[in-house]
Amino acid sequence: MKTTVSLLIGFLLMMTPIIADAEIEGYEMVSQNKKENITLYGRKMNGLYRGFKIDFKGGIYTRPFWNSETSPTYAPQIFYEDINKDQKKELVITLNTGHGTGVLMEDVHVFHTIDNRLTEVIVDNPLAIIYKNVKTKLSNEEAEIHIADREYKVDITLFDIKPENLFDDIGFGSIIDYEVMNNTLMVRVSGQISPAMAIGDIILVYEYKNKMYQAKTIDFITDITKNPFYGPVKQ
Repeated sequence: MKTTVSLLIGFLLMMTPIIADAEIEGYEMVSQNKKENITLYGRKMNGLYRGFKIDFKGGIYTRPFWNSETSPTYAPQIFYEDINKDQKKELVITLNTGHGTGVLMEDVHVFHTIDNRLTEVIVDNPLAIIYKNVKTKLSNEEAEIHIADREYKVDITLFDIKPENLFDDIGFGSIIDYEVMNNTLMVRVSGQISPAMAIGDIILVYEYKNKMYQAKTIDFITDITKNPFYGPVKQ
């Protein structure tokens, strides 16, 4: 019983904001939104930031189990926008947990503000959404993707890929890229047929429903001019 009470008190302390100093001892500033007075600090350990503190408008929130890369090129992103259409802004933070050739891995964390305090809200895992809603098939000639009543086919003979390098099926998970666009949380998950070849992206648009962020729409896009993650969409 004493152990349970101690853990509960520790959790409450971790979630309770305190007044921020200009700097936090042992932590580095890794990302900032000066306009909204939001700063993210990380503790550098073994080549990664392991453990974060969020300075949200003067209050500090601790996230000891977050991880992210230390490269400035892949620094965490901070968004503060109304993504659930409730006339109040939500805090969205994306963390880059790994990158390389054909690899871009991001995590996302969404917080609602209640009485100027942050409360984290669940975001449905994009891979879980895809595995439940997307059916795929891959041969030496063609890749097929089925989403509800929509069917997409890609002629893979157009790519210079040796049959022995093809996956058994279309793979998802090497590229997971979150963004907030036009006050909407979205994620791009590439569909790969080999370690170095993607044939298109699954684009998930999230909505707030049943106290969590779930997929509102699921699309598969092969044309980058139609993909909002690559710039303005051409009509």
